Amino acid sequence: MKERVILHSDMNGFYASVECMLNPELKGKPVAVGGSVENRHGIILAKSEEAKKFGIKTGEALWQAQQKCKDLIIVPPHYDKYKAYSEYAREIYRRYTDLIEPFGLDECWLDVTGSTHLFGNGYDIAYQIKECIKYELGLTVSVGVSFNKIFAKLGSDMKKPDAITIISKENFKDKIWSLPASDLLGVGRATTNKIETMGIKTIGDLANIDVDLLVCRLGKNGRDLWMYANGMDSSRVRPDGFRDPIKSIGHGITCKEDLVSTEEVWKVMLELSQNVSKRLKEEKLNACGVQISVRDNQLISRQFQCGMPIATQSAMELAHAGIELFTTNYNWKYDVRSLTIRAINLQPDDEPVQLDLFSNVTKHEKQETIDNTVMAIRKRFGDKAIINATLLNETKIPKDDHESVLPAPMFK
Repeated sequence: MKERVILHSDMNGFYASVECMLNPELKGKPVAVGGSVENRHGIILAKSEEAKKFGIKTGEALWQAQQKCKDLIIVPPHYDKYKAYSEYAREIYRRYTDLIEPFGLDECWLDVTGSTHLFGNGYDIAYQIKECIKYELGLTVSVGVSFNKIFAKLGSDMKKPDAITIISKENFKDKIWSLPASDLLGVGRATTNKIETMGIKTIGDLANIDVDLLVCRLGKNGRDLWMYANGMDSSRVRPDGFRDPIKSIGHGITCKEDLVSTEEVWKVMLELSQNVSKRLKEEKLNACGVQISVRDNQLISRQFQCGMPIATQSAMELAHAGIELFTTNYNWKYDVRSLTIRAINLQPDDEPVQLDLFSNVTKHEKQETIDNTVMAIRKRFGDKAIINATLLNETKIPKDDHESVLPAPMFK
């Protein structure tokens, strides 16, 4: 069987690179893309190579970054531009393969095994892609080339910017086993803390430990990590445009001020539910349950969930279920910093539903008719053409609220 050739392309300092490319005056200067301080999103989202030299890190507070570099230029994010350039890069990838799996906006795996007879070996294809993106988009990428997805991702992280790293079956032990175990995809902070208590510090340590001990400590994830460290990842690169079955649909925000009353929580819950309802209708799905996540101003998060008496797409019904979960379970020891509401236990909206004697079907159908009418008006005249009266007042929702789409977990 022919050995797979997998690339992982990572666009360097993506947000900051796009900003510098669109505004040449920023080139060569320490630049960071930062969230809104007023909306309490005041962290570094991306930084240029010049800013990186000052020790500025993604995720740290803006004020901390400015202490490290007094000349740091902070620009607001422009997500529409980033999405556009992400798609431009994928158009370049499509010249080489139709097996393209995104991992966020700025990263993609590519399986080019079937393209090597046309474009050369893995390094040749990686180089062509790297140069095309540099010439056509004005951006740089780091590309990992390997025989599986895990090592390709590790390769793109090993050398930046504008670089190619090859990890082969012949050299992977020498090349990566000395690296920290936390460099391996799937080894997060919690897992790192657990395996360190077992004396595991490097990828090599992880590869050479008794796998049964890992399974005993980490469960199934322990076996997967042991296999990854030993180069036995066989997960496939999904076809371009592939979508996992949707298991839940949610929306959450960090409020620009703490929520101090149930009334304020209700307003935010109702606003968030509008988005969830819209996406349920677009995907032709009903929610059989609701889950909320509440994060207080001590940064402690709690989750609560319940079933719905009737499967629904209704924003109002979702919001009512969410606020009931909140009032029943939240003790108001601390004010609320952020909220998320999620539709769970999804099913197709044309699937028959078994009703019970106690559900108010008439009320549900009336609410459904109202929601469909509201959705039709918004679709024609805009999202703000018709809104709930209670949302006319201040809701403490950031004006520049943006959704983030997270990558789906890999599976075999």
